[in-house]
Amino acid sequence: MSTPRRTVVGYVPGAWDMFHVGHLNVIRRARAECDYLIVGVVTDEVLEKAKNKRPVVPHQERLEVVRSIDLVDEAVTDLSSDKLVMWEKLRFDVIFKGDDWRGTPQGDRLEAAMRSVEVEVVYFPYTAHTSSTALRKLLVG
Repeated sequence: MSTPRRTVVGYVPGAWDMFHVGHLNVIRRARAECDYLIVGVVTDEVLEKAKNKRPVVPHQERLEVVRSIDLVDEAVTDLSSDKLVMWEKLRFDVIFKGDDWRGTPQGDRLEAAMRSVEVEVVYFPYTAHTSSTALRKLLVG
């Protein structure tokens, strides 16, 4: 008799501002790596503090867009840049980030925090040709 396979819960936090194909690629890849996918949508305040700029699309609308994607099992409001805060609420097994975080001070902090609760950090390639930063430059100069 075989033991039942454990469900792997994945978490992918993000701003998801001006949703584009790069965002969709991250969600697709995350979906393929876990059994249950939770997508965190950071609040306007968290985003402004982290990136020093307001989102173009308000939080509630970004959350609605993410919730409408069939690949997403659950979409939640992410209230903190500290992902241990969300882990305490959601108890995910793996967290997904763009590889632009790898080797950075913030990525190193994330890896150390996730290691402390035995959560794997998986990086996906950043879609450099399509980003919210590039779209913002086109819109506002």
